Amino acid sequence: MASPLPDPSLSPLRTVAVVGLGTMGTGIAEVLARAGRTVIGIDISEAQAVRAVAALEASTARAVERGRLTGEERAQALARVRTGTDPRAAADADLVIEVAPESYEVKRQIFRELDRIVRPTAILATGTNALSVTRLAADSAHPERVLGLHFFNPAPAMKLVEVVSSVLTAPAAVTAVTDLALDLGKEPVAVGDRPGFVADGLLFGYLNQAAAMYEARYASREDIDAAMRLGCGLPMGPLALLDLIGIDTARTVLEAMYAASHDRLHAPAPILRQLSEAGLTGRKAGRGFYTYQEPGSAVVVPDALTPRADAGAVPGRPVRAVGVAGSGTMASGIAEVFAKAGYEVVLAARSEQKAQAARARIGASLARSVDKGRLTAEAAARALERITPTGTYEDFAEVDLAVEAVAEDLAVKRHLFAALDKVCKPGAVLATTTSSLPVVACARATSRPRDVIGMHFFNPAPAMKLVEVVRTVLTSDEAHATVREVCGQLRKHAVDCGDRAGFIVNALLFPYLNNAVKMVQEHYASLDDIDAAMKLGGGYPMGPFELLDVVGLDVSLAIEKVLHREFRDPGLAPAPLLEHLVAAGCLGRKTGRGFREYARR
Repeated sequence: MASPLPDPSLSPLRTVAVVGLGTMGTGIAEVLARAGRTVIGIDISEAQAVRAVAALEASTARAVERGRLTGEERAQALARVRTGTDPRAAADADLVIEVAPESYEVKRQIFRELDRIVRPTAILATGTNALSVTRLAADSAHPERVLGLHFFNPAPAMKLVEVVSSVLTAPAAVTAVTDLALDLGKEPVAVGDRPGFVADGLLFGYLNQAAAMYEARYASREDIDAAMRLGCGLPMGPLALLDLIGIDTARTVLEAMYAASHDRLHAPAPILRQLSEAGLTGRKAGRGFYTYQEPGSAVVVPDALTPRADAGAVPGRPVRAVGVAGSGTMASGIAEVFAKAGYEVVLAARSEQKAQAARARIGASLARSVDKGRLTAEAAARALERITPTGTYEDFAEVDLAVEAVAEDLAVKRHLFAALDKVCKPGAVLATTTSSLPVVACARATSRPRDVIGMHFFNPAPAMKLVEVVRTVLTSDEAHATVREVCGQLRKHAVDCGDRAGFIVNALLFPYLNNAVKMVQEHYASLDDIDAAMKLGGGYPMGPFELLDVVGLDVSLAIEKVLHREFRDPGLAPAPLLEHLVAAGCLGRKTGRGFREYARR
């Protein structure tokens, strides 16, 4: 016989027990106490219970200092919390939230004990993000009252809460817990029971790929992290985030995800096992991908892997004049960046008219910068004067660096590089801004492959700080040094990577976007819930479907196809839903409809 669950309209879940007083459990206790709930904190370690109280006192004191709590509110919140080691203290709880280590055996034992202690109307919630809620519920005497309640760290600051129901969970329990999350000032997202749920299900695949990229020595840890922060606007790079989460925790989550999906993208990168088994689990151990000042510290200190500023320094060639080939948005933005940095710029397009139109677009962009106070009128005028529009590449004869930003078509780019090879003087560096095509194929269209390199700017080029500097196996150290020095003059952050599909950013970003599409395709979660989960739970500036519609579904599909073709991994195959939308002409904001519909301008 099913246990009688509370009527959510009558029971606001006033008394809540939190079992497990580590960082997450303590944060959840603080959230509950500050929202007026009576909190019973339980941990098997008396010392940990004492540390939890000290952490609550310190955290709420900081909240007072920052004006987020009054002294009286702090005192009242702390008075609502009592801690101990006896599970029987949960007898009066309306809700019990278990936040114990990610082990079925540990959690199963806790739930069995709670079954004997709590009232029939009490709801039991697990804070797991890796283990099956259904399996835990099935082992309970009353599976209908068991669900998942996944907070994000740090719980007081993060708005997202995933409410996870199994096929056994009673709707009344889901409603009661959802109402509680709203009352706590959180944004609840309803999800089904599968490892990682929404946010971590997308996040950990991306983190795993970043770890594998580093393990393959494709790019340095610093460049991988900088690329994702500056190229995608993320609050932390993936390797730094793995250190914060705990490399052992990440490995556990990925093992559970792989067991459910058998997707190679979820198979933990071997380096995660190596670091975990060596005890190098991240910040908490004082060392993981990075080395920290001490265990628990957030301060990174130099170690043997930290790049030296003078390591392998080769002087670059002097660059005074730059040629930019193209007349589209990217070409215009790149020309503006060079002109503002003091370079003489030759802007070449297929016709004089197109080049003049591109220069006019740059003038309008510079005027907006003046209006916003980012540039003086005099500086804007000087920058525009440095740009010479032309309808012929013959005018690149004296440039020291030529940057192509034409259509993302290999045949078009190879034809252009063959032309630049004939026009540009000896010693000029030739750069492609491709985001997905092989740079070496452009290089082989010339008689000077040692002078050819990738220089991948991000859109909009004047605003985005990142440039991926892509060396081929033929690129000379001198050409590489030249482009690195130019990036410094442009005040851009250069990251080094090899010549393979996607480079750093797209190789990590687009599989994540593709997996989000698969979630919708499988009816696991809605567009809105997935976007909310990644913004609120992952700190992403845009949700995946917002971003896909901005980038363009056709562009995204093309990049997915390139990645799949390069790496031959079935997990990288474009989601059929993405292909169907592109075939239907639903390309995103530019067509008025993609994953969402937009008002026509």
